[in-house]
Amino acid sequence: MKVANSILDLFGKTPLVRLNHLTKGIKATVYAKMESMNPGGSVKDRIGIAMIEDAEIRGVLEPGGTIIEATSGNTGIGLAVAAAAKGYKCIFVMTEKVSVEKRRYLQALGADVVICPMTAKNDTPEHYVSVAKRIAHETHNSLFMYQYNNPANPEAHYHSTGPELWEQTKGKITHFVSSIGTGGTISGTGRYLKEKNPKIRVIAADPYGSIFKTYKESGVMTEGTPYLVEGIGQDMLPENVHFKYIDEIINVTDKDSFHMSRRLAREEGIFTGGSTGTIVCAALKVAKDLTKDDIVVFIVCDTGERYLSKHHSDEWMREKRLLEKDKTTVGVVFQTKLSGGLPNLVGASPDETIGIALSRLEEFNVSQMPVLDNNKSVGSISEAELMSRIIEDPGIIDKKVSDVMDSPYPIVDEAEDIKHGIQHLKKSPAVLVSQYGRIIGILTRIDVLDFV
Repeated sequence: MKVANSILDLFGKTPLVRLNHLTKGIKATVYAKMESMNPGGSVKDRIGIAMIEDAEIRGVLEPGGTIIEATSGNTGIGLAVAAAAKGYKCIFVMTEKVSVEKRRYLQALGADVVICPMTAKNDTPEHYVSVAKRIAHETHNSLFMYQYNNPANPEAHYHSTGPELWEQTKGKITHFVSSIGTGGTISGTGRYLKEKNPKIRVIAADPYGSIFKTYKESGVMTEGTPYLVEGIGQDMLPENVHFKYIDEIINVTDKDSFHMSRRLAREEGIFTGGSTGTIVCAALKVAKDLTKDDIVVFIVCDTGERYLSKHHSDEWMREKRLLEKDKTTVGVVFQTKLSGGLPNLVGASPDETIGIALSRLEEFNVSQMPVLDNNKSVGSISEAELMSRIIEDPGIIDKKVSDVMDSPYPIVDEAEDIKHGIQHLKKSPAVLVSQYGRIIGILTRIDVLDFV
């Protein structure tokens, strides 16, 4: 059997995957470097083990020591995986922008997580880097890794990512596209590739709000502004960003980044985070003007499982006003409603008494509900109508629902545009939501107004 001695043996050597659908009309070949297939699920696995082993060689990380880092999550995970295998403790300082999935992942690996405000300015005591430095100063037998100026960061990519790309493309790579965060991936890989062939273009994808593009093009330091994509861009200049290896920086919006990440999953089956969406936007922009002899390789930074509560959630995208207009479906509105705490569907049976149906209306504090028979809509009842009839005839409370129910509500499939549902709601107080022919819920006029 071929086995690994530990999880550490599995870092790196990730495959290239060709894009086939997003590249329609593009002559160049575009490959994804699948760093999401590392054991910790990101490109940062490479520097996690590299920085630890470098610290061990230099004698600054002692057995049983504590590793401290300021991270957007992925470097922390790479460090935590290696630390777990080597027997070190970890404390990671992150901003509140970081997804809950990353926080829980780190905690599952045994790390302590400290959260700082994302609005804290660089070099202030509340900034996540400042907090990490303070914790390291106060913690016995600890080491602040500081990926931003740790030489082992770009060196890891110079000795692994770069050679892998050169070998995998048989030296034919013409363009390398990555993000800039700490600078390690693009500086280390770019340096190796340019040493092999100075004509290779190294392109950085960066979010609007980051300072890198303006600084490279003008030498002027600007103040960064907030953006939603995690793990890339900066409001400061890390020492590991070596601009001499970067030929061009392309800015990409949050909206384009997130939508491209979602498209990458749906059209190529590659499930990624938002930063990879940023990179793909830049890679495709570069590739559209190239020839069939060109080979573009971009980095898949991490896996989309870390962002299920963020841009892979329609509700989160709507909250941030980033959802495509054609994605505002009946299902999106219905899923948003579910956060209210009610069951998906409150209904009555045609054979139960009106008294029981009224009790259910009161229990769930709803004013109307459908009458369902084996998940088939057969009628509807409303609190106002029932009360009116009971006042006229109190004995009606013991009759069956089927004796007094009104017409059934219209049924609209969850994939329909919400505008279609609204047309029904102009004539009916509610519509039933269906999924593959099965009724799963109800939307009222109030629900749609709350959504808007």
